Amino acid sequence: MPNMSLVKNPMPTQSPEERIKNFNEVALGYTEEQAIDEAKRCLNCKNKMCMNGCPVKIAIPDFIAKVAEGKFEEAYEIILKSSSLPAVCGRVCPQENQCEGRCVRGIKGEPVAIGRLERFVADYHNKNAQKAPMKPLKNGHRVAIIGSGPAGLSCASDLAKRGYDVTIFEALHTPGGVLVYGIPEFRLPKDVVKKEIDGLKELGVKINTNIVVGKTLSIEELMREYGYEAVFIGSGAGLPKFMRIPGENLKGVFSANEYLTRINLMKAYKAESDTPIMSYTRVAVVGGGNVAMDAARCARRMGAEVYIVYRRGMEELPARKEEVEHAIEEGIIFKTLTNPVEILPYIDKENPRSPGNMSVGGMKCVEMELGAPDESGRRRPVVKEGSEHILDVDCVIMSLGTSPNPLIKSTTEGLATEYWGGIIVDENGLTSKEGIYAGGDAVTGAATVILAMGAGKTAANAIDDYIQSKKRAFD
Repeated sequence: MPNMSLVKNPMPTQSPEERIKNFNEVALGYTEEQAIDEAKRCLNCKNKMCMNGCPVKIAIPDFIAKVAEGKFEEAYEIILKSSSLPAVCGRVCPQENQCEGRCVRGIKGEPVAIGRLERFVADYHNKNAQKAPMKPLKNGHRVAIIGSGPAGLSCASDLAKRGYDVTIFEALHTPGGVLVYGIPEFRLPKDVVKKEIDGLKELGVKINTNIVVGKTLSIEELMREYGYEAVFIGSGAGLPKFMRIPGENLKGVFSANEYLTRINLMKAYKAESDTPIMSYTRVAVVGGGNVAMDAARCARRMGAEVYIVYRRGMEELPARKEEVEHAIEEGIIFKTLTNPVEILPYIDKENPRSPGNMSVGGMKCVEMELGAPDESGRRRPVVKEGSEHILDVDCVIMSLGTSPNPLIKSTTEGLATEYWGGIIVDENGLTSKEGIYAGGDAVTGAATVILAMGAGKTAANAIDDYIQSKKRAFD
């Protein structure tokens, strides 16, 4: 019998009072019974609109039908044909704007909880899988991947399944890119990421960490001296943006990238950590996207009173609705229609030469009003006269977006880029240089995990065509 309920099965979660005291995952996942019941809400439409919203084109109704039958491993095999990171995507994809946003059940109620079902299926497999996947036969061709984020991992997975000898070069000491340094443990546990990466290693993918391409070695060296026939650049967008207002060089001002890296990679929430962010008591996070929510929710778990400072209104927040709701539940204060104009230093009047005077002592802000729409279609915020005020904070986290690091551009002769740093590619991910492909945030600027994965898949297909066409011409 189909389930014609107008609402999703709710996701079990830690209570707000409990979760602000730990970094454990907030969402606890469906039980088998909940997953089956939710899967029965799917109408298995003839015109599969949900698939049109999926950047990697997962056969969504097919895998959900298997869940409804209790055939969870078969559901996983269907997902795996299109996605190399299902446990990740089930947790962090913006389903409300993609697959679930196209679901016909959402017309008169809530859409089918596609993301929650994908997560359930992946977690079930990871918990119960008894054997490693078979390694494909090698085809004798080598491809290098720069960056082990979602674009690089997706490209590596698709190529490895076709028999390519794939090596990933990662600048940090831990593979995973933004999945490990950017997304907090309470949204994406690191053992989940590790499990997905271990699956790629079982396919034969090699990962070399602590290698900064552009410093340690160049792309030209990879191809000329190490024999890689093609290179995929998936180096992400790790260069943070700032407001360029007075006081941004004070101690206690972080980019969201730095703050989250200290939390996620350096484990700042542990008492024995050497990273100095445990002492802040009043934190302002400037921005309104998912990264801003992540930084704010981390700071809350570190024991601080936390403000989200955003120049537009609540309705204009670009972050996922679920992340905003969780932040509100956790006691984070939203200072919308507010914009910083200066970060003020702390002044120790009794000791004016104290090094502490270089620390944050507050943030001067102005209130905003929404005027006429700008080029993006959103109403442009304008300053409200006479609204200047001081927000009492001792830490400021700037979450204003990121752009691609210029290192690869500056060390790769002839690589065409946009004025803001994004690598220019064609519809197949091919750059201006033969044999060199790119995708994900290195091309688009900061975007979503699933869009980066889609770009990785597109490039993998193009790399396969490129190498095989060269092979046929040689034969």
